[in-house]
Amino acid sequence: MLRFALVGCGRIAKRHSELLGEGQIGGATLAAVCDVVPGRARVIGERFGVPWFGDLHEMMRTSDVDVAVVLTESGRHAEHVIALAPYGRHIVVEKPMALTLGDADRMIEACDVAGVKLFVVKQNRFNVPIVKAREALEAGRFGKIVIGTVRVRWCRPQSYYSQDPWRGTWELDGGVLTNQASHHVDMLEWMMGDVESVYAMSRTALVDIEAEDTAVVVLRFASGALGVIEATTATRPKDLEGSLSILGEKGTVVVGGFAMNRMETWEFVEELLGDAEVMSRYSVNPPSVYGFGHQAYYDHVVDCIRNDRRHLVDGLEGRKSLELISAIYESIESRREVALRFRPKRCRLGMRRG
Repeated sequence: MLRFALVGCGRIAKRHSELLGEGQIGGATLAAVCDVVPGRARVIGERFGVPWFGDLHEMMRTSDVDVAVVLTESGRHAEHVIALAPYGRHIVVEKPMALTLGDADRMIEACDVAGVKLFVVKQNRFNVPIVKAREALEAGRFGKIVIGTVRVRWCRPQSYYSQDPWRGTWELDGGVLTNQASHHVDMLEWMMGDVESVYAMSRTALVDIEAEDTAVVVLRFASGALGVIEATTATRPKDLEGSLSILGEKGTVVVGGFAMNRMETWEFVEELLGDAEVMSRYSVNPPSVYGFGHQAYYDHVVDCIRNDRRHLVDGLEGRKSLELISAIYESIESRREVALRFRPKRCRLGMRRG
């Protein structure tokens, strides 16, 4: 039984603690929790009957832990991963893995030196419709890819950002591209391949934050295909969609729903045995499973640790989408097309005020 400890007990910790604390992950259990606001750690610790702490070092020194899960503010992920690595325990870190490429590189190096695995949470890669779309892609069923699109049309009112002072700041969070849409940016790049260049525009439309709540990005992939990212938290009055579309010369797949969790279109020029069943058997995640993507992700983590398998999203893979997000911000600030690979000059993500 692998014993997991949570570092950070904010909003996202609810999902992680329930999966681990309620025994929904085979071979895994919740062992301890900590937060710099001890009251937050106490609530989760007492709910699941595990020790709670206000300091991660005290927790790691005194608790029997196999894996530490970093759920703190995005801008502090690097600090906490680097602090945890010397304890020799494997580390899971929520998205995005960091806010600067330099921090991502330091995280990867620290884990390499300590000989521990670094897992970056990209749970939507395990959604049932996404798995089927990826299978079709790897089988070459799309032929020549023409265009790929992701849309994030979610609602985050001012009250959401006002809950914690770090939300929407350049130093610790970023905007919709870094936070809410980071899974979708990752998904588009994972499906479409390496990005050659990006051109982006953004605005802060409906809330009072430093970073953007709305952005549009045009991408050119190394394959010659084009891409579009539309991301906003200014949808009103409620969340609308989180979708992925892939259009090729031989077929089209659209995965919609709230978080790329429902197959909406599965059409190919050359129909194969089983295509007729896709919409009925693989169109949605199992409705009876809470947080299906995160559960499948944790199952993957447990399998990789137990059997020393290569994990789907390690530090280097997590860095790829961060580099793309950094390039997008560079384009927004410079108002020009930005080629990958590049060194950020104007990108404000992860930068301290003043």
